[in-house]
Amino acid sequence: MDNYALITKSISLKELGIENATIQYQLTPNELQDITIQTGQGVENSTGALAVLTGEFTGRSPQDRFIVKDSITQDKVWWGKVNIPFEPTAFDALYKKVTTYLSNKEVFVRDAYVCADTNYKLNVRVVTETAWANLFCHNMFLRLTKEELEHFTPEWTVICAAGFVADPVIDGTRQGNFAILDFTKKIALIGGTGYTGEMKKGIFSALNFILPVFKNTLPMHCSANVGKNGDTAIFFGLSGTGKTTLSADPERKLIGDDEHGWTNENTVFNFEGGCYAKVINLTEENEPDIFRAIKKGAILENIVFKSGTNEVDFEDVSITQNTRVSYPIEHIDNIQPGSIGENPKNIFFLTADAYGILPPISKLTAGQAAYHFISGYTAKVAGTEAGVTEPQPNFSACFGAPFMPLHPTKYAEMLSKKMKDANVKVWLINTGWTGGPYGTGSRMKLKYTRAMITAALNGELDTVAFVNHDVFGIAIPQVCPEVPIEILNPRNTWEDKELYDKKASELAQKFEDNFAKFKEFANAEILAGAPIA
Repeated sequence: MDNYALITKSISLKELGIENATIQYQLTPNELQDITIQTGQGVENSTGALAVLTGEFTGRSPQDRFIVKDSITQDKVWWGKVNIPFEPTAFDALYKKVTTYLSNKEVFVRDAYVCADTNYKLNVRVVTETAWANLFCHNMFLRLTKEELEHFTPEWTVICAAGFVADPVIDGTRQGNFAILDFTKKIALIGGTGYTGEMKKGIFSALNFILPVFKNTLPMHCSANVGKNGDTAIFFGLSGTGKTTLSADPERKLIGDDEHGWTNENTVFNFEGGCYAKVINLTEENEPDIFRAIKKGAILENIVFKSGTNEVDFEDVSITQNTRVSYPIEHIDNIQPGSIGENPKNIFFLTADAYGILPPISKLTAGQAAYHFISGYTAKVAGTEAGVTEPQPNFSACFGAPFMPLHPTKYAEMLSKKMKDANVKVWLINTGWTGGPYGTGSRMKLKYTRAMITAALNGELDTVAFVNHDVFGIAIPQVCPEVPIEILNPRNTWEDKELYDKKASELAQKFEDNFAKFKEFANAEILAGAPIA
């Protein structure tokens, strides 16, 4: 499928305004890797993977993400700090400057699609300035057969000019880099940054508008897997909560690790054709699937080699803590054919609560599920960022606020309805601290978290007794197979019970303070899911 060496199709970019470009169309991964190495833009590591540096930007820049405000978006997008409006005339002027910049240059073009379910398939053409950015898109988007390519018509276009720097005064951007979505022209325009994740998240953001508004399908920032009985499980969680780790289960097949849609037909499908995983402190023991996926065809970003070798030092974060690898999903052995699952039965909200307050597993009502979904809570620990000396709450609506064009309650209401229609169980999993906050307590053991998730998936918690948390009101199982009883209720793990109660109320207040901006848009059921004290 991936060998396009015999393709004779020729394309033109004149319709995009890119004139006289030398077009490298649908090159193979090997060709793109060879070009990157030959031009000095990357090197090969000890396993054959390509290693590149993305330049000034080693992560996304949320403050430089814009949406063109026009007749399609003006009354639907939740405008503000997350979704920053951009004038259509300003977009047109900037677009012309970018396409003029790419004219007369060598550019790399890839035709692909997103959404594994053919009923929701969206054709995408990507134009990049570098070969390795094109290889990233080969990995991350779904790959077309030769026959599909012959009859391909793009619906959306991604143009990424990493070397083009905007002039904020003239172009209307905040600074030199930008990522702009135009839903009328169906273009994602990216410039001034070499961070490849902007392309992936640009299309994800577009789908987060298109699917709920036009297809009545819920887009989700989550991982998903499927069991031997065909039961699908969904894992929501912010960075560091275990979303990738916990969805990689030897007893279950991976649908995808980051972006999915949940349809009216009660299926869950992957948006992507690959994985984009963090590799900080990666070891084969803890993350065998990711570790073994780093081979020919994969791209490592902003990693450092061990001295005098081309072997990656995964502990070296001197460039960034956001070291990454991109690879086709086929680099994982245990995957779900077609990247589609049916019959969702369990949803897991993952949080790394550094305060040590939330239970390691609890069951949520529909209202609580919507409330926690909108909240999207985890906590940063001391030392992860400059100036962070004690745990800090981190709320990201829908577990992916930077990519959600609509108001978070729209997604939450869709999720609540789908949960009820499909009779899905929703669990809150705390992969964070027990026995006290960060610095006093200890991180929940991975083997216990896996045992709790397995018990939930196997229905072993369906017949046990539950007790409600005094502050958050969530239901805590009193027993769980292969898990010590004493850790199930976090209050029992604290030496100072009164201090626990005090800190639990303080965390509940942080939830309430964060939720204040959503309150007027939330229905009674969602409001009833708030902490009770």
